[in-house]
Amino acid sequence: MTTTRFAPSPSGRLHLGHAYSAAIGRAAGERFLLRIEDLDPGRCRPEFVEGIREDLDWLGLAVDAPPLFQSRRVQLYADAIELLKARNLVYPCFCTRADIAASLTAPHGDAGAFYPGTCRGANDDPDRRYSTAHSWRFDSARAIALAGLPEWREADGRVFAASPADLGDAILARKDAPASYHLACVVDDAASGVSLVVRGEDLRPSTPIQRLLQALLDLPEPAYLHHPLVLHDDGRRLAKRDLAPTLAAMRDAGVDGPALAADLMAGRLPLGFRFSGA
Repeated sequence: MTTTRFAPSPSGRLHLGHAYSAAIGRAAGERFLLRIEDLDPGRCRPEFVEGIREDLDWLGLAVDAPPLFQSRRVQLYADAIELLKARNLVYPCFCTRADIAASLTAPHGDAGAFYPGTCRGANDDPDRRYSTAHSWRFDSARAIALAGLPEWREADGRVFAASPADLGDAILARKDAPASYHLACVVDDAASGVSLVVRGEDLRPSTPIQRLLQALLDLPEPAYLHHPLVLHDDGRRLAKRDLAPTLAAMRDAGVDGPALAADLMAGRLPLGFRFSGA
C-alpha cells in the first residue's frame, strides 16, 4: 500500500500550489495523510489549521487518519537529536546569521543557507551550552564517512546520487524551535509509514540530507515524487507572503472544489497559472 502525506504549515491560507500538491498526493496514495507542520509558534495560527481542513474538504480530498501535529511530537525529535549526539554527528553552534555572513570570504548565495564551519571542531563547553542559546548542526562530513553518500529513488524509477556539495552542516534543532524541517520530516514520515514523499521540486535539494538522516537513524527509505510548481502566468511563484489567491477566495467565487481537484490531478490549471518548466 502506498502511503502519501500532505504537510502544510498553518501560517496562512492555502493557495493553488498547495491544492496541486495535495491533489497529486491523494491520487498517488491508497492511504493519504495530513501533517500539520506547526513547529514555529511565531507564524502558525489555529485558524489556519481550520482553514486547511476546510480547503481539503472543499476539494473533496479526504484524509485517511486524524492529522498529525508536529507541535505534539517534540520529545520524539529530541530523542532523535540525542541519538545523533551519542554518535558525535551533531555539534552546538552559537553563530548568528550576522556571524556567518561576516565569515564568508566569497559569495555563496544566501548566507543563511551556507555555513562555513565556524563551530565545527570547536571545544564543546557544557557551561556555555547551558548559559547561551545555540543550535545543533549536522556534521555532514562525519555522517558521510559513516554512512556514505546517499541515493534516492523518484517515483518514475530514476535513481539519483548525492555529491558532497549537496550536503552541508544544516541546523537540525534551532535556538527557537525543537527541530528543523529536515529532522522533523524524516522522523514523522517514518512514524506515519509514508512510502512516497510527494512535494514540490523546490524541496528536491532537501532530499540528500534527509536520506542521510534516514540511514543514520535506521529509518525506512521512501520513494520521492517532486512535482512542478504552480506559477502565475508571468513566472512569479505563488506565496502566502505575496498574497497569492487563496483557495478560500476561489471557493467564495463559486469555483467547484472537486472539479478543480480533478483538473489538477489531470495536470490542468485554471487560466492565469502555469507549471514551472512549462
